[in-house]
Amino acid sequence: MHIQEWLENVPAISVYLLVGIVIGVESLGIPLPGEVVLISAALLAAGHDGINPWILGACATAGAVIGDSIGYAIGRRGGRPMLAWLGAKFPRHFGESQIATAERSFHKWGMWAVFFGRFVALLRIFAGPLAGVLHMPYWKFLTANLLGGIAWAGGTTAVIYTVGVVAEDWLKRFSYLGLAIAVLIGLASMLVVRNRAKKAAAARDAAQPAPEPGAVPAAD
Repeated sequence: MHIQEWLENVPAISVYLLVGIVIGVESLGIPLPGEVVLISAALLAAGHDGINPWILGACATAGAVIGDSIGYAIGRRGGRPMLAWLGAKFPRHFGESQIATAERSFHKWGMWAVFFGRFVALLRIFAGPLAGVLHMPYWKFLTANLLGGIAWAGGTTAVIYTVGVVAEDWLKRFSYLGLAIAVLIGLASMLVVRNRAKKAAAARDAAQPAPEPGAVPAAD
């Protein structure tokens, strides 16, 4: 899907809602391209005045935090059978090896797994449901969830938006920069060719024998 092209044809409010919903649904445990949608929307905001990056970042953060919280509640109530059901529906994402890897991360890092999991595709999907299944205290989960959502969603939006603005500004100036470079290259080439021509002429003059003193040119 050409997400960037599609986003350019929808109203700003639809972009905000789309980003929040996709990230929220991904956070509650359903594999969706939340990061791709967020990056595309941030790049779109960099090139269009109609999309506010602050509102975009806020919607992405809200989607991440709310989605993770709903996933936590579902995981706490559903328990292990829910993970088995998800494994049957999404074997590539919720297979036994993926669940085992996520569990090891949670047992080792605790609430930090929720925070840093926001930056890792696999843990981003697992964080909410698995924290509920493992009965992590909700205040710990909410703290890590809130901070991770702000850092990931807000940070990603800010970085991609800034890069997009700089890139667009550079591309706007590229035509003038290219013209200036072309002129400089042309002048430099002309000077090099002229300098080589002078050196070649001097070398030819030096190679010709000088006439002997007193010699009389031959008559026709």
